[in-house]
Amino acid sequence: MKKTKKYQRIQEYIKKRIQTGKHPVGSYLPSEHSFCHQFNTTRTTVRKALDELMKEGFIEKEHGKGSKVLERRKSLGLLTVKGFSGAIDYEVKTILTKEPKVTDWDPSIAFSLTKEEQKSKCVYFQRVRHINDKPVVLENNWYSLNALGIITPNKFVEGSFFKTLSQEYLIEIMGAEQELRSIPATKDIAHNLGISKGNSILHISVRFRTSRAGLNLYGDLYCNTKEYPIRNSYFL
Repeated sequence: MKKTKKYQRIQEYIKKRIQTGKHPVGSYLPSEHSFCHQFNTTRTTVRKALDELMKEGFIEKEHGKGSKVLERRKSLGLLTVKGFSGAIDYEVKTILTKEPKVTDWDPSIAFSLTKEEQKSKCVYFQRVRHINDKPVVLENNWYSLNALGIITPNKFVEGSFFKTLSQEYLIEIMGAEQELRSIPATKDIAHNLGISKGNSILHISVRFRTSRAGLNLYGDLYCNTKEYPIRNSYFL
């Protein structure tokens, strides 16, 4: 078995504390000197660990202040629904419209499943995102049951599936593939978004890659962008 290097042990220790909220977003990590003392190691080793965390998007270094914990999901360059004014972050409320259940894969998923995924049932659930109590995004989600068991809504951390993956399972989103197109709203989509059937909406198909081997997260998002445009990060 390959021996783990000291900087990697320090890196994993800090990462786990970030994932579990011991070092919350916006806070600063203890000083390099503190980590040197804690792990009885050199500043070079600690800096190597911090550099790796910076590459992964967990922290950024601020001159004269130290290492600041980032909202990592925003650093992935994914898409989100936000308000017109960059100075205002609207409160987004997520309502679970279909609870997680085990089912067959939906043939409408835009991306090809892996061989292992094809052998497995999937877990499916549906959410609607609201801004100012107005439905803006209808989202269908799937993942392989063999890669991750079903997670009931009462176990969601702050109502967030992705936050649950990070804090409870230490699973991180590593990146994504996305396809975007404009489509007319079907009767079901129109009902969920409070719009008329046939209205033009943005359809985003996405496959998230995660840090767990064999676990991909698939999503179909139907977005009413008339009042709230799409910007460059993603509410997970």
